[in-house]
Amino acid sequence: MQLSEIFRLVLINIRQNKSKVFLTSLGIIVGTATIVMVIAIGEGGKRDVEEQFKTLNAGTITISANSTMSGGMGGGGMGGMRGGGGMGGGGPMSPPPSTNPNSLEESNLEDILFFVPDIAAGAILATSQNEVSGGQLEEAETYTIVGTQQEYQQISNLALSTGSFITEEDMTNQTRCVVLGSTIATEMFGSPTQAYDSKIEIDGRSYVVNGVLMPMGTVVSGVSPDTSIFTPYTTAEKYIFERNFAPQFSILASNVDMVGTVIDNMELVLKQSNPDANFNIADAGATMDAAMQSANTLSLLLMAVAIIVFIVGGIGIMNVLFVSVKERTKEIGVLKAIGTKKRDILLLFITEANMIGCLGGGIGVVLSFVLIPLMAYVDISAVLTLPAIILAFCFAIVTGTLFGFYPALKASNLIPIKALNNE
Repeated sequence: MQLSEIFRLVLINIRQNKSKVFLTSLGIIVGTATIVMVIAIGEGGKRDVEEQFKTLNAGTITISANSTMSGGMGGGGMGGMRGGGGMGGGGPMSPPPSTNPNSLEESNLEDILFFVPDIAAGAILATSQNEVSGGQLEEAETYTIVGTQQEYQQISNLALSTGSFITEEDMTNQTRCVVLGSTIATEMFGSPTQAYDSKIEIDGRSYVVNGVLMPMGTVVSGVSPDTSIFTPYTTAEKYIFERNFAPQFSILASNVDMVGTVIDNMELVLKQSNPDANFNIADAGATMDAAMQSANTLSLLLMAVAIIVFIVGGIGIMNVLFVSVKERTKEIGVLKAIGTKKRDILLLFITEANMIGCLGGGIGVVLSFVLIPLMAYVDISAVLTLPAIILAFCFAIVTGTLFGFYPALKASNLIPIKALNNE
């Protein structure tokens, strides 16, 4: 039997059993669409992570005080403080311990910057929620106020749309000035240019807008630059922060490969000055890796679900082909009686299973094109890619072929005389 004849017989059977073939291929349709969407959602998740951390320095380290006391941070003591010329220097006097053993202070940051090598920059910062009014706001809104130092711009890769960031002069003079995140500038003034050099009020006090940030998207040290207002740390300490605020440090390692060593050395410095304190230290690289691993894990879990759907669809194909073999037993007997080879019968049913898989795969891919744009309405990022379409379609063909093999083999092994006498 020629290949063209096999295809003709398969097409005739599919046309005669449209409803049955469609129902048979439903599992493949759902499986194909699921795989395309799973990969699209996984790719969207990865791109979201990349977008979120695109401006974040991988060498950024955040230090914050734990809210509970503990017996210390672990690790050995330091050989000396200030004047020792580095870690383990000999014999100068140690700084006095902090009056609050579980709180970070500017003196702790000075110690870290002085004693710990391989640090490019460091800044202290603290945040609070305060009422802000001005611009186009009809009534006061609550925004995140970040009091920090000029070095925070370098550490967090903050780019300015207009104006300038906090300066050392602002810190020294406790200047009442602010730098607005892009989202806040738009909400309050309509655009960065209109926001620049305008005035806003924080808790009733007037502040001048010295600059507006470019859209960042990144969360650094628990701060989202787009939705935050930055002001000099000394100013915030004097006018904005409550009495018991909790500062934290943002440190930038000069080399990403030295982050682990820098963290170890910082722990030693902090233990020396705050022996009874418990601090949380996290690095941005680990945060990025964890976020990416979470996205990959979600993709794998969704992929496993899609494969299960495919298996169910494959079992459906197998069952229908078994029924088809039973219904077409006499037809198979006739084909064998006129000299059709066992190989041709096998190929006939495998081709039919293969075409059901192709049909289901094609409809599934088209369905995914319809469903993926709808993901935006439920705040799910999905990015359609060509490899996802190819993989899903190949899965559909392979599933149809594999699950159609056994029924095809059974059909090819029928004995002609028994097949012809079958009732």
